[in-house]
Amino acid sequence: MTLHYDIDGENFQTAGEASANVKKVLRQLGISTDIIRRVAIAMYEGEINMVIHANGGVADVAITPDRIEMTLEDSGNGIPDIALAMQEGYSTAPENVHELGFGAGMGLPNMKKYTDEMKIESTVGVGTKVFMAVNLK
Repeated sequence: MTLHYDIDGENFQTAGEASANVKKVLRQLGISTDIIRRVAIAMYEGEINMVIHANGGVADVAITPDRIEMTLEDSGNGIPDIALAMQEGYSTAPENVHELGFGAGMGLPNMKKYTDEMKIESTVGVGTKVFMAVNLK
């Protein structure tokens, strides 16, 4: 099963709708609550990052018998230093985003923490593609 979502980069109020929908689908499929929680957290963090840093993007989720794969892609500014961005607490979010309660610098670290596999490809001025997978077995 494959799910596709367009992430609106202009609206913090709709951020998280894709992860909520994936959570609902996984629940209907009888996936364990631990797996659902991990997928939902990773997806949500990715969505918020696309809203904050890239004016939105797309998220594709593939559900197979062995794992759940999430690919999030945007055409934002890109990540100049992925290793630095992966450090807990590092944030480039603007002040208005901090005032909304976002941008604490835990997005990418949480995405890695709650998945079994994560790869980031990013080109400054072109965009970012993040692949994450959570194993079911």
